[in-house]
Amino acid sequence: MPPADAPAESDAAPPEPGPGPGDRGTTAAPTGTEDTLDLQLTEELLALISEDRNRAARRRDPADELLGDPATWPGATTEAGVFHLVPVVLERDLAVLSRWMNDPAVAAFWELAGPESVTAGHLRPQLEGDGRSLPCLGVLDGTPMSYWEIYRADLDPLARHYPARLHDTGIHLLIGGVGNRGRGVGTTLLRAVADLVLDNLPRCGRVVAEPDLRNTPSVSAFLSAGFRFSAEVDLPDKRAALMIRDRTYRDHL
Repeated sequence: MPPADAPAESDAAPPEPGPGPGDRGTTAAPTGTEDTLDLQLTEELLALISEDRNRAARRRDPADELLGDPATWPGATTEAGVFHLVPVVLERDLAVLSRWMNDPAVAAFWELAGPESVTAGHLRPQLEGDGRSLPCLGVLDGTPMSYWEIYRADLDPLARHYPARLHDTGIHLLIGGVGNRGRGVGTTLLRAVADLVLDNLPRCGRVVAEPDLRNTPSVSAFLSAGFRFSAEVDLPDKRAALMIRDRTYRDHL
């Protein structure tokens, strides 16, 4: 489902302290009290304070707490080959993604057939958003062959339709090349991507997905990849199978 906007976190600095009782120029302090010295902040000290505040603001950046950067995740060695997630660059990848979206087998479920502007309109909110949904190419042995969206399911409208847990991470995918369909590649890569998510997002306890219930091959691939069927859920655009892969059981399924 499309990502929703996140509330901005305030970066406002705390108020500066007011003048103390002895900040009165050369006037002597009343008997029985200590003198308060004026602290003159040099330009160097002000610069250090500013840099500290900037570092703190960067640490509070919501994107740092969402999904990180899949470009830094290592590749996965699978039975199908070496697989990498490569974040989408619109100018580079739009043509191939639009071509995949116009494949009738893909268009039946993604509903993004049409000119490149349709696919671009789907990608831009993610690319220009706060990092809660990351579109990626799936590259197998150096060849782009699939499209993936890694998203924070607990911050997505999907969370209204199931008992979400903090840091639940969702995945959407499509296999672009017809030659990679129907021979188990999807199952292999689903398991690999779920493992990449769990390995690189230590606070994520579950990887979730919501394929269309009518898409029997997709549901079957998730089951074969170690996901369990949790429930049928009615979403605004489809009736979906809620699939979950638990960190706790990843080595047993």
